[in-house]
Amino acid sequence: MTDPWYGGRWRRVGGPLALEWAADGWRLRLVQPYQAVKVYRCPGCDHEIPARTLHVVVWPEGTPDERRHWHRPCWDRRFSQLVKDNGHGS
Repeated sequence: MTDPWYGGRWRRVGGPLALEWAADGWRLRLVQPYQAVKVYRCPGCDHEIPARTLHVVVWPEGTPDERRHWHRPCWDRRFSQLVKDNGHGS
C-alpha cells in the first residue's frame, strides 16, 4: 500500500506517527514547521529554507551523518533524476 502523502516508490517506516519514508536506498523525513527552528540551505537550489518552513531531510540509508535539508520540490526533482540515472524507472 502506498502512502497518501508521499506515495509511489516510498514506503513509510516507523510507527503511525513517524513521518519517515524509505525508497531505493534513501531515507526521507518530513520536518514540520514547528520543528524547523533553524535556517538551512537547500542543496537542490542553493536557496535558504527559512525557519518554520515545511521541508524534508534526506540521507542515504545507513549514513545519517550525510543527511541534508531540502525543499520538497527540489528533492522530488533530484530523486526523479537519481531514479532515471540508475535505471529504476517506475
